Amino acid sequence: MEDTTKLNESKLGTKKYWDDFYSVERNNFKGNPEDTGECWFDDNGAEERMVDFIIENLNEYDNKDSSVIDLGTGNGHLLFELYENDFAANMLGVDYSTESIQFATDIAKNKGYPVKFTQADVFDSSWNPGEFDIVADKGTLDAIALSGLTVGEKNQPVIEVYHSVIEKILKKNGTFLITSCNFTEEELIKIITKGQLTVLETIEYPVFEFGGVKGSTICSVAFVKK
Repeated sequence: MEDTTKLNESKLGTKKYWDDFYSVERNNFKGNPEDTGECWFDDNGAEERMVDFIIENLNEYDNKDSSVIDLGTGNGHLLFELYENDFAANMLGVDYSTESIQFATDIAKNKGYPVKFTQADVFDSSWNPGEFDIVADKGTLDAIALSGLTVGEKNQPVIEVYHSVIEKILKKNGTFLITSCNFTEEELIKIITKGQLTVLETIEYPVFEFGGVKGSTICSVAFVKK
């Protein structure tokens, strides 16, 4: 049976693409502080659904003793939305694009938001940011899957070890919330539940039907570390 979780390589999976992309967005922001960049999956309301899920279902982490990390944070929009909705946990955004981190940091400083950002390669074995109550991914696995990169002595595709990255930084009983437009709900579950993570809940999106087949252009799944 064909492995549908394997995607063709694309420039969208390269660091250069995202450095160039966020360099342009950062320059736009310098000219207009109201221009904080693109909100990924805005057409589907994914970010709003993710924020609502966290606030409504993970409210035990709505305090300064809790923590959230956003993998592939981009312009930091997801974390800013959480903060603007008065979610009180400590927030950290990481991205392998230096321009992304500089851009998100510029926005946080401009708005006076206490959200932190740092550049990191999450597949580097020396990367050890600690453990978090909530790990979020909005489209990051999508980009990673297009990189064609491999890691470790066995040269494993990054998509095959992504679940271990999450397990490394997620506290026991913590929640991993991911949104994807490249993978189906079933594919995401196959990719993530290879170790300590199990499905907690899925987020509903409008369903389309074509040729008798029903589906959605996007999916979000929450996992818990047992």
